[in-house]
Amino acid sequence: MASKKIKVLQVIPKLGYGGAETGCYDIAHYLAEKECASFIATSGGGLLKYVKKNKVRIFRLPVHSKNPILIIFNVIILSFLILLNNINIVHARSRAPAWSCYFACLITRRNFVTTFHGTYNFENNLKKFYNSIMLRSKLTIAGSNFIFNHINEKYSEYLNRKKKLRVIFRGINIDYYNIKNVSILKQERIARDWELSRNKFTILMPGRLTQWKGQEKLIEALNILIEDYNNPNFQAIMLGSDQGRKVYKKRLIDLVQRYRLSRKIKFINHCKEMPVAYSLADVVVSASVRPEAFGRVAVEAQAMSKPIIASDLGGSKETILKGKSGFLYKHDDPRHLAKILNTVIESDQDTLKSIGNEGRKNITKKFDVEAMCDSTLREYKKLLNI
Repeated sequence: MASKKIKVLQVIPKLGYGGAETGCYDIAHYLAEKECASFIATSGGGLLKYVKKNKVRIFRLPVHSKNPILIIFNVIILSFLILLNNINIVHARSRAPAWSCYFACLITRRNFVTTFHGTYNFENNLKKFYNSIMLRSKLTIAGSNFIFNHINEKYSEYLNRKKKLRVIFRGINIDYYNIKNVSILKQERIARDWELSRNKFTILMPGRLTQWKGQEKLIEALNILIEDYNNPNFQAIMLGSDQGRKVYKKRLIDLVQRYRLSRKIKFINHCKEMPVAYSLADVVVSASVRPEAFGRVAVEAQAMSKPIIASDLGGSKETILKGKSGFLYKHDDPRHLAKILNTVIESDQDTLKSIGNEGRKNITKKFDVEAMCDSTLREYKKLLNI
């Protein structure tokens, strides 16, 4: 088979549980199933223990580092690994390892591919130059039309006709994110561990605790929900690690206490089985105050047949069918968020179920992981003229 000629090394700083990381994981195993040789270079991460080592080979390297000496070290080691394993495509999924991959591909004359996962910070020319490494590849993959347009608008000087910019929508495992496959026993266990009430409307906000994810906006909206709409019959879950951001978490807790919402809002550090967490929610909120490149939470929530409320920024505008599978609110307006929350809470179960069903259909049709993997493999084959 021609596909046997394809040998792909994906390089990512850490193989954690984020969108870029799960995309890397999914592609790696898909390639192995298609009889391609699949490799991942990473510094570590929680998802590593789930990698099928008999199918995907792992190289542990300090590819997360921006230290110039370590970047040079990575270039040397990557070049050696590329030649030793006859790798013909190197796919970088972040800026720091992309520099190492770029020079290793120049040395070994192999195909360099990148995925542009975010808008990145580009407030000065030096930062913009650093980001530009993601566009020095033969193929740059944008995870959404939003990112595609962002690249064309902000990085036009780094684009040329010889290099390809392609949109491949990120995908999720729709069998894994399926409410029908969630164990009732697991639901009951987590509900008990989190001390959730069965009689209250449950609002779930997944995402690491960082300012741009917008936890403050949701807390403000929940206060307005009580003060202006006299609607206190809810419980909210902030699900995500502070990842060392102790000052920000304290600010959130102080805000909760100031609004006297301590009995309404729970902070949960982590959940290994996100489908179970989603299954416990009546509505899911994504309150990012900066554009999400894709907006994985919105996609996962819809796949789980849950109504989603998201800020009107970035990829969520592409993944949510406004008014059908979810709602968009003005990103800087907690009052607008509170108004939508009140509408959803006051909706009957049939309406919520209908919204959830529309979301499931939407994701199954457009954002299945198989479609993402198929499209990526097709692009790899084009690079190798297969």
